[in-house]
Amino acid sequence: MGGLAMKKSKKSKVSKKSVWVRWKRYWVKLYVAWVVLWGVMAAIGYGVMTERAAEERKEVLGSMCDERARMLQDQFSVSVNHVHAFAILVSTFHHNRSPSALDQETFADYAARTSFERPLLSGVAYARRVVHSEREQFERQQGWTIRSMKERDPAPIEKEYAPVIFSQDTVSYLESLDMMSGKEDRANIERARETGKAVLTNPFRLLESNHLGVILTFPVYHYDIPADASVEERIEAIDGYLGGAFDVESLVENLLRQLADNQDIEVNVYDVTNTGFPLIMYGPQHPNGDLSLSHVSMLDFGDPFRRHHMECRYHQRPPILWWNICSAVGVFVICVLIGYISYAAIDHIIKVEEDYNQMEELKVKAEAADIAKSQFLATVSHEIRTPMNGVLGMLDMLLDTGLDSTQKDYARTAQVCGKTLISLINEVLDRAKIEAGKLELEAVPFDIRSIVDDVLSLFSSKSRAKCIELAGFVSDKVPKFLVGDPRRFRQIITNLVGNSVKFTEQGHIFVQVHLADHAKAVMAARTEAWSKGKLDQVEVRPGVSVFNTLSGVEAADERNSWESFKLLLADQESSVDASKNWATPDTTSSHVTLMVSVEDTGIGIPMHAQDRVFTPFMQADSSTSRTHGGTGIGLSISKCLVELMNGQINFISRPNIGSTFTFTANFKECDEDDLSDLNKPLSEAMGGNLKGLKVVVVDGRQVRAAVTKYHLQRLGIAVEILSNIKTVHDAGSAQNGCRSGRMSKHPYVMLIEKDLWSSETEVNNTDRLSEWTLKNRKSGFLKMILLVASESDKSKCEAFFDSVIMKPLRASTVAACLQQVLGMGNRRQLEKEMLNGSAFLHGLLFGKNMLVVDDNKVNRRVAAGALQKYGANVECVESGKDALFLLQMPHKFDACFMDIQMPEMDGFEATRKIRLMESSVNEQIRNRGTGEAEWHIPILAMTADVIQATHEECLKCGMDGYVSKPFDVEQLYKAVARFFENKPISDS
Repeated sequence: MGGLAMKKSKKSKVSKKSVWVRWKRYWVKLYVAWVVLWGVMAAIGYGVMTERAAEERKEVLGSMCDERARMLQDQFSVSVNHVHAFAILVSTFHHNRSPSALDQETFADYAARTSFERPLLSGVAYARRVVHSEREQFERQQGWTIRSMKERDPAPIEKEYAPVIFSQDTVSYLESLDMMSGKEDRANIERARETGKAVLTNPFRLLESNHLGVILTFPVYHYDIPADASVEERIEAIDGYLGGAFDVESLVENLLRQLADNQDIEVNVYDVTNTGFPLIMYGPQHPNGDLSLSHVSMLDFGDPFRRHHMECRYHQRPPILWWNICSAVGVFVICVLIGYISYAAIDHIIKVEEDYNQMEELKVKAEAADIAKSQFLATVSHEIRTPMNGVLGMLDMLLDTGLDSTQKDYARTAQVCGKTLISLINEVLDRAKIEAGKLELEAVPFDIRSIVDDVLSLFSSKSRAKCIELAGFVSDKVPKFLVGDPRRFRQIITNLVGNSVKFTEQGHIFVQVHLADHAKAVMAARTEAWSKGKLDQVEVRPGVSVFNTLSGVEAADERNSWESFKLLLADQESSVDASKNWATPDTTSSHVTLMVSVEDTGIGIPMHAQDRVFTPFMQADSSTSRTHGGTGIGLSISKCLVELMNGQINFISRPNIGSTFTFTANFKECDEDDLSDLNKPLSEAMGGNLKGLKVVVVDGRQVRAAVTKYHLQRLGIAVEILSNIKTVHDAGSAQNGCRSGRMSKHPYVMLIEKDLWSSETEVNNTDRLSEWTLKNRKSGFLKMILLVASESDKSKCEAFFDSVIMKPLRASTVAACLQQVLGMGNRRQLEKEMLNGSAFLHGLLFGKNMLVVDDNKVNRRVAAGALQKYGANVECVESGKDALFLLQMPHKFDACFMDIQMPEMDGFEATRKIRLMESSVNEQIRNRGTGEAEWHIPILAMTADVIQATHEECLKCGMDGYVSKPFDVEQLYKAVARFFENKPISDS
């Protein structure tokens, strides 16, 4: 079908391409017609565009000219206003004050300091009105003679004069010059005083700059006169004249320099008071540029007697010829490009269609490859797990037979190797699922404290063999039950603890779980104090330095010492009943962020390898002679799982000191409704009758003592911590005295750490205590339990104590030991309960009828042996058809374990048919209305597939759950606990 579809696709592409090929013969004719059409359009458009361009050019010229005229007029008006203000200043401080408050020095200084307000004026000067009768007295007062402006000689006799008495330094040469010595100047001054307004002179060459300019003259009166005053009144009130020299050329140059397009047009400014003979004020005498087009803008400089205008023209003519050529060439190029673009578009369409078809084929292949990969993972998982299920199952059954010690050692070694192989397979498959984006997290209630206990139990034998401290601690602030993926959370901690056990030869491994916000706040405060050197985690003893850590050995993270741990415990110690804190979830927030740290005192990570710690298949030592094995994939998977939980993982490592891995993970709090369906964990199914008991913990290491106290408080036990052997004797004596006065419910129980008991510094105290111990143990008053980390320590000290607890500590282990010592339970029964939940499974499965359906003979034997081990009656069949026959209603079976992959009829189909049979029978029961119980047999898939899709398919077809091959006690318990009630078992 795929090949036929590809052939049809190719034919379709060929037919489409042939259509475009047939049109190629018309392209030349179409092209010529196209060129002619656009030639005519270009000719018509040329005329329209030329006319429009000329009009636009004219409008632009007018706009630019009007803009320049307006700016020039505005700047001139501002300068006129400043001169007017200067005139008012002179009138106020010179004429209206007696004596005058103004002299030449003051005038010049003020004019210089305010010159920035008059950038267009080259200078200002004040000329006083002097009549001829006052000339002699005036000249005597001033100390100079009035001179004419042209010859600079003494001014001839006139009726009145206007000599300059005050001047700006830039025009100081005007001092004593008569401003009325010229005919035109006299007329302008007389016009100014008669009108009371500013007047302008004709343009002339300024003395200093030789630029064209004008003089602006303002009349200055003795007193304020009304606006409608007569000419005679104004002449009578006149006192002097304030003049300012405007450099018109500089004014216009500065204006044009401010404009970006000042090079495009040419500007001329004229005085057209005499229309027949206009006077040029700015610009060339003989205009050039484009004389065919000009624009005139009128100017109003405030003098109604004079008229000015600005004339503008372009420097260059418009490039009309070039525009026509560009238009014609542009039309031609456009026509050619359109033809080429059409061809390119057709060719591109064909290529896109081919690429699209190719991508469709690649997509189909990629989807097929993805399906093949999933099938491969499922097949590999099934094919490897199926024989491994037989191997591990048979080994487990073999260990239950009468083997000697050597044979048991061989069998256990083979079992450990098999579990290691299964673990490796799981890691590789997990990595593949993560890369494919198909790993999904569950959201189910779980007990985090049980998970920590279970993980530590996995490595208990290795830690005891190495004689290292292995401990776990979960803060009381952490809710007891959370909602999340317990299997993946356990996997992360298992990977981290497994690495620590592998690389640690002495010291300790410490797992801590806290609320992230609380832990971060405490660590931040500790870090600040530590950075200031205020803390010291080393306890100095005679001859040795001991660190305040779990084992007394230095750890990588110096902040993670007893001081920090004490702060984290501070809030918990204030609680009256610590067990209540963690028994009930905190409902203040629906989300809980945990911070988990795994601290070890191993070999650490070399500096060159720390950047690659989370790289898949990376090892710090990858040589063939390396000491430690492993695939190097565990940390990579852990990092991916932490990120799926919306957390982060990091570490602190110091070579030859150790490493501390810390990660955060987000969970939800467990609702009360969910708690009712949550099974009681195996690790804490005992210890209810220990509440109220008081226990003394003797330990000189504060962190370790706090961990022991944590496990005891989980059982509701009151704990007192003593730091040395001497205080034990004193406390015991005091307790004995109290006991003699009244009866006590429980004897005096002590938990003593082995290293404190055997310390050389405590020899004398130990001898003295031994005598006291023997005396009280005989009376039954004192019960002493030793805490040890290795088998050798247990054998050495076992005779001196009522019992010995092997580390790592678990709540169930401690409870069983205390019950044994206090005589609260049968020893044999307690030993049963400590075998990883075997007694609970026995109570669940005893006497139950089980059906095992599997086509593999070995798997049937393994499953039957595992179920019969716990008292179940098992019947096995090898196909789904046989299962259908046996499960015809009514039948005797309480549950069915169904394999998935079987010949003739697989587990999915068999389950669906069983559910159909049950549905039909239940319908008949409901119709009869007899009240009979409806039929529903729990069907659990025995699957070697670890693919999420397989699990979903199991539930979809009607199965009630699944058990992965090879299955262990814990998952078997979790699978069947939902369907059966636990019954007590006899001691026999």
